[in-house]
Amino acid sequence: MTACYDTDIVAWANEQARLIRAGRFDLLDLEHIAEEIEDVGKSEQRELANRMAILLMHLLKWHSQPERRGNSWVRTIKEQRRGVRRRLEKTPSLKAMTADAAWWEDVWSDAVARAADETGRDDFPEVCPWAESEILGEGWLPS
Repeated sequence: MTACYDTDIVAWANEQARLIRAGRFDLLDLEHIAEEIEDVGKSEQRELANRMAILLMHLLKWHSQPERRGNSWVRTIKEQRRGVRRRLEKTPSLKAMTADAAWWEDVWSDAVARAADETGRDDFPEVCPWAESEILGEGWLPS
């Protein structure tokens, strides 16, 4: 192998793809290929959690700051809902994460921390008061 995983991952990835297409499986860097495949899954998990945290943060701000509600918050809420639904549709195995109470605790904690940073408030609920169906429901906003 001429491309080094540690110094130029793009060149390494291109070389690995070329070797696979050429049927040169004996030359593959299998350990690093396995790591990269696992990282793809982790990346999808991080994206889902990040989008959900942003969505929850904006729902918290909507709920707690009615005087500041605006179209930009509505747009962000819609965009994050679409992003979450898209991730769950394209990668159905991620749905298992949304059934995990520990995952919700982490995402909620992240959302509360972000909302606190943006609003200066510290009186948000300790647990998410909304059902997943509400959070992802088209057009639903907390009163």
